[in-house]
Amino acid sequence: MKYTEREVLQFVEENDVKFIKLMFCDIFGALKSISVPASELPKIFQKGLLFDASKLSGFMNFSSTDLLLFPDPDTLALLPWRPQQGRVVRFFCTIKYTDGTVFDGDGRAFLKNAVEYARGKGYNFQIGTSCEFYVFEKNDNGQITKIPHDYAGYCDIAPADKGENLRRDICLTLEQMDIYPESSRHESGPGQNEIDFRYSNALNAADNLVTFKNVVKSVADRNGLYATFMPKPLCDRPGSGLHIMLLCMKGMENIFMPRRGDLGSEAKSMIAGILKRVREITLFLNSTASSYSRLGTSRAPKYITWSHENFAQLVRVPMINTDENAMILRSPDNTCNPYFALGLVIYAALEGALNGEELCSATDLSLDNIAELTEKLPATLDEAIEAARGSEFLADRLSENLISHVLGEKEKEAKEYAVCENKEMFETVRYFYTL
Repeated sequence: MKYTEREVLQFVEENDVKFIKLMFCDIFGALKSISVPASELPKIFQKGLLFDASKLSGFMNFSSTDLLLFPDPDTLALLPWRPQQGRVVRFFCTIKYTDGTVFDGDGRAFLKNAVEYARGKGYNFQIGTSCEFYVFEKNDNGQITKIPHDYAGYCDIAPADKGENLRRDICLTLEQMDIYPESSRHESGPGQNEIDFRYSNALNAADNLVTFKNVVKSVADRNGLYATFMPKPLCDRPGSGLHIMLLCMKGMENIFMPRRGDLGSEAKSMIAGILKRVREITLFLNSTASSYSRLGTSRAPKYITWSHENFAQLVRVPMINTDENAMILRSPDNTCNPYFALGLVIYAALEGALNGEELCSATDLSLDNIAELTEKLPATLDEAIEAARGSEFLADRLSENLISHVLGEKEKEAKEYAVCENKEMFETVRYFYTL
């Protein structure tokens, strides 16, 4: 929904809004916020809100200290779990330097630019997502445990599935924020859940993902539970991924619609573009050591392959004659910054289409039967770092400062992981309580 600043101020006045949460993500996708009284909003719309970025490693150790937050009026949303008297709304923000230029670590701005670039080439991308997460019990003292909320399996129902009511509360809360899930279910792991979302424009899809994670954690906590998006919270159980459905319109035509039993040339070239660049951008799709504990296990992809029907491949393109047919990228997880992740996927798809990249043959074999000579995704955080380090594709689209800081921070993380004898303990301490 589009709002003007005037309409926002009227909404705030008419709905007893007393506090504004200005939300933004650091370069690694961690959600941050600053709360201000509603009376400050007119001034902030005009001049922005200064904040000290030097205290946050996810802002590239910004030495000039101050950055400015400018709320995006279109992202107005009430927070349903907050009090109904003296209500609270949130906005996502554009991050700028004090001279008015956009901060090069602002993922929303990066994704906006990718969408505009695509539009200039005649393409309009719509994104759907499937998001997996685990839910665990808390003990009598309210401390988080690693005891799953239930021991149900894929698509099980109550009473085995104890997450039914939690998913309902999550979906109803999201709907109150004008975010509309398409379906929800119990996933394969104990205490594991999945919620899928309708297609929307790329920026809305990324905003919705950030909001979704916040809602899931808030609703779980309200129910005395703990939700985590850690890619592999239980070492012997399926991991949690973020499947990205990429639908592309050219005029009124969905280019992923099958034609006479085959995909069109543009669709094939877009898939080829993503397969060509996926190793280089994996660090931005799977950003933690835990991410690589998931890849290659329990049907999570390992090889750079695609298929129409095989659910274990990196890219799947169902041959279904519907307006919502799309390609599905299955490697990402919710450790990513969704703005940078979606932007890079869009740029890779566009590069493929504009250069007429040739698509390799489909792979319909199981993971166990794929020849070792098939190119693989990075198997470790170290490999992902090295693939990103030499990437001209990344260098052409992201600032040198941003790439340097991401590589530096992730190198530290990879070194800490390498020297730790108990890898499971490292992942639990580093990721389980924070993701």
